[in-house]
Amino acid sequence: MVAGTGNPLATLPSVDRLLNDPAFAPVLKRYGRTQTTAQLRQTLAQIRDVVRANPISDGSAHIPAATEIADAVRTDLDRHNKRTLVPVYNLTGTVLHTNLGRALLPDSAAQAMLAIATQPSNLEYEVMSGNRGDRDSHIEDLLRELTGAEAATVVNNNAAAVLLTLNTMGLGKEVPVSRGELVEIGGSFRIPEVMSRSGCQLVEVGSTNRTHLKDYEEAITGNTALLMKVHTSNYEIQGFTHAASTADVATLAHAHDLPMVTDLGSGTLIDLAPYGLPDEPTVNQAIADGADVVTFSGDKLLGGPQAGLIVGRTDLIAAIKLNPLKRALRIDKVTMAALAEVLTLYRDPDSLGDTLPSLRLLSRTPTDIFKTAEAVLPGILNALELVIPGATAQIIDAASQIGSGSMPLDLLPSHAISISAPGGDEQLRRLATAFRALPRPVIGRMHDGCLLFDIRCLEHVDDFVDQLQQLTPPP
Repeated sequence: MVAGTGNPLATLPSVDRLLNDPAFAPVLKRYGRTQTTAQLRQTLAQIRDVVRANPISDGSAHIPAATEIADAVRTDLDRHNKRTLVPVYNLTGTVLHTNLGRALLPDSAAQAMLAIATQPSNLEYEVMSGNRGDRDSHIEDLLRELTGAEAATVVNNNAAAVLLTLNTMGLGKEVPVSRGELVEIGGSFRIPEVMSRSGCQLVEVGSTNRTHLKDYEEAITGNTALLMKVHTSNYEIQGFTHAASTADVATLAHAHDLPMVTDLGSGTLIDLAPYGLPDEPTVNQAIADGADVVTFSGDKLLGGPQAGLIVGRTDLIAAIKLNPLKRALRIDKVTMAALAEVLTLYRDPDSLGDTLPSLRLLSRTPTDIFKTAEAVLPGILNALELVIPGATAQIIDAASQIGSGSMPLDLLPSHAISISAPGGDEQLRRLATAFRALPRPVIGRMHDGCLLFDIRCLEHVDDFVDQLQQLTPPP
C-alpha cells in the first residue's frame, strides 16, 4: 500500500521498475517477458482509470504495491492462458459422444503417440532399404489381416473416405443408392452432399422403406460407375421394410462388370454379441459378401482415433491412393501411431474387453455401474448439502446410448445419480453449470425435472469425489 499527496499517480511504479521487482520474478519465469509486459501495461492502465474515477480531495489515493500488481497480472495471465481443450467427466449416458471426443484411446496408444510426436520416425521411410516409404504401410498389413481385404489406406475421417472413394471411382458418372440410405452423417453433412462434392451423380433407387435388387438393376446404365450401399448406423426404419443385401448388390454389380462400395460408417471388426452388445455388421462380413471397397470410421465402434479407413481390392485401393485428394485428406504421424496400436490390439480379440476402453465401457455390467454409483453418492450428497440446502440425490435405473450414430435404438441398462432441487429446473440448470465449472468439468443431462449423472463412463472414483469439495453455490 502506498499513500501519496498531490498527484497520486506519480507514485505508481513504471513498467521497467515493476518488471525488475522480485514480486514479478515468478510471473516472468512462467509466462515470459513479452506476455507479462503486455498484461502489466493493461493492469497499470486499469489502475490509472480507477484512481482518476475516484479522486480524493486531499490528493491521496490507494496505489497497489508491487506484490498486489504482480498478483493481478498473474491472475489475468492464468485466465488468458487457460487451456480450452480439457478432459471432462462424461456422465451424459452416451458413451461415444461426438461432442465429448468419441472413443477413448488405450494407454498403449497414447504412449505410442507420445513417442512418435517427440522423436523422428520412419513415417515415410523404409529403414532396411533406405528408400522413401509409404505411410499407409504402418497399418495396411494389419487391416488386411483383420478384415480379409486385399489392400487398405486411411484418411482423416469416414466422410473423407467416402468422398475420396467416390471421387476416384465415380467422377462424372452415376452412382445408384437406395433412398432409405441417404443418411445425414452428422453436423448437417449428408450423403447426397458428399456425393455431389465428390463429382459423381447420385441416382436414387427404391423408396425410403423398401428397396429391392431390381431397383438397382433398373438404374444401371452405360454411365453407371459403381453400386453403393450405405449402412444406416444412425437411424433405423421399422415395420414394412426391405433392403437388398450387400451380397446380392455385389453379385449384381459384378454381373455388370461394376465395382460395389459399402459405407459401414461406425464399422466394427468383431462380433459384438459376446460382449452383450447388439448385432452390428462387420467389415470382415462386408468383404466376404463381395464388397470391393468398404469405408468405415476409426473413432466409433473401432475404438481408435479419428480416421477414415478404406479397405478392398488391390487395384481400386491403388487408384484411390493415387488421387491427388489423398494427400489433402491423409492422417498425420501421431494419428497413425495411435491407429496402428489400436489395430494391433485386435490381434488378441479375447483381451479387447480389458484393453480397449470404449469396448470396456460399452460392455460394463449394471452391477459394476451400481457399485460405482454407491461409491460416489455420499460425496455428491455432501457437496449438495453445502451448496444447495434441501437438494437430494439418489441412484436410479437408467439407459445408456452407444452414441456417434451407432445403433441408435439400442439402449444399455445402466444406473445414474438423479439430483433434484427445491428451486426446480432453473436451480438445476445453474447447478449443472456449477458442476461444469469444476477443475475437471462434470457433464450430465437434464431429464424429467432432474439432473442426471449416468455412471457408466465413470471409472476414477477417488478423483471425482475429491474435486466435489470445490463445488460452489450456483449463481
